Amino acid sequence: MNIRVCLLTIKRRTGLDTFLKEETTLNTYMAKAAEVQRKWYVVDAEGVALGRVASQVASVLRGKHKPIYTPHVDTGDYVIIINADKALLTGKKLDQKVYYHHSGFPGGLSETLYRDLMAKKPEFAVKKAIIGMLPKGPLGRQMAKKLRVYAGPEHEYESRKPEKLELK
Repeated sequence: MNIRVCLLTIKRRTGLDTFLKEETTLNTYMAKAAEVQRKWYVVDAEGVALGRVASQVASVLRGKHKPIYTPHVDTGDYVIIINADKALLTGKKLDQKVYYHHSGFPGGLSETLYRDLMAKKPEFAVKKAIIGMLPKGPLGRQMAKKLRVYAGPEHEYESRKPEKLELK
């Protein structure tokens, strides 16, 4: 869908007291959800900082790497992350960063250090970091469904022929 925007520019000619009127039409492309072509990417998180993986994968899930990016349409691609258990947390984050969860009952706040979280559920820690960088609401939940995270090097989407995504 193209939206036509009419831009009216009034310029004053130098040295004269006359004005020039120029009318320019701009075409803005708006992607439709049905027209988006999606690709599959695989990302190896071994030895890479968790935040670096999360920010770049969130950008691909949103579709910001495509020229047809539209903020209110899910234009992103599918992403598979392997070796999530080997992602790094820099500095003292393993011992100082805490994951909080509340059961909803009085006194139901539980705390888990990221050292324990990465040891027990590395997929959850990586997925939570990426989902935190996506938009909140129905559009962000739809984008999060295109993310697959695995602790080891194996995944079940070889039939999709995913391309290797190099992180910057």
